[in-house]
Amino acid sequence: MLNIGAHLSSSKGFLHMGKEAVSIGGNTFQFFTRNPRGGKAKDIDPADAKALNDFMAENGFAKILAHAPYTLNPCAKDEKILEFALMAMEDDLKRMEYVPGNYYNFHPGSHVGQGAEKGIEKIAELLNKILKEEQTTTVLLETMSGKGSEVGRSFEELRAIIDRTELSDKLGVCLDTCHVYSAGYDIVSNLDGVLEEFDRVIGLQRLKAIHLNDSMMPFASNKDRHEKIGKGTIGLEAISRFICHDALKDIPMFLETPNELSGYKEEISLLRGIRGEN
Repeated sequence: MLNIGAHLSSSKGFLHMGKEAVSIGGNTFQFFTRNPRGGKAKDIDPADAKALNDFMAENGFAKILAHAPYTLNPCAKDEKILEFALMAMEDDLKRMEYVPGNYYNFHPGSHVGQGAEKGIEKIAELLNKILKEEQTTTVLLETMSGKGSEVGRSFEELRAIIDRTELSDKLGVCLDTCHVYSAGYDIVSNLDGVLEEFDRVIGLQRLKAIHLNDSMMPFASNKDRHEKIGKGTIGLEAISRFICHDALKDIPMFLETPNELSGYKEEISLLRGIRGEN
């Protein structure tokens, strides 16, 4: 079965997201842990979290994916921004234990002129402070498009972060199709080659989640502009090959396309049809 979901609003709570995921044909979902443009997080209702855990078990859910806020920059030059990243990620990982055994994804950040090597060093330093042996959550580094001073534009940069992290068994990768295509990894014409490179540099066993998006921008543009499935420069044919690839077909996939719920429902139905599941 295709493990597929979309990015849902967490404003109405955990169980609501689970039911909303099912209503659009999904068996997983992604959500922000806190305000994506700020830092405030809602208090967690333990009963609501338990209700979601029960609901997911009853409905055969794949692992769900929490997303850190966009304002978080774990390799910033400014100490106050670094302090916020440490506080937010540490708090998020504690909160994730209410829905144990799932994934937490973050953008590696921007080195803002310090250089990629310094950025990698700072990200690993932060991870070494917040990762705990007892946690059940796997933290995912997201592949980035390479705009500006972003860290994570190459598989080698993600590998360097992993190598500097003491509890690296707690780390995985979330591959964003729009981002890697924009970063210069040709998943349209050479998907097998890209996956072989990922396996050689990082290891496919670390690929835990996929952001499934088309792209508004051309190949190797270093621009992060998501498009609806089949409407962009990646195209439906390439996305079809992607979701049916033996190395990828069981990994949870999350739509971040510019859609409302009805649009997500149409895309999930389209993708399930490609996999022969309708």
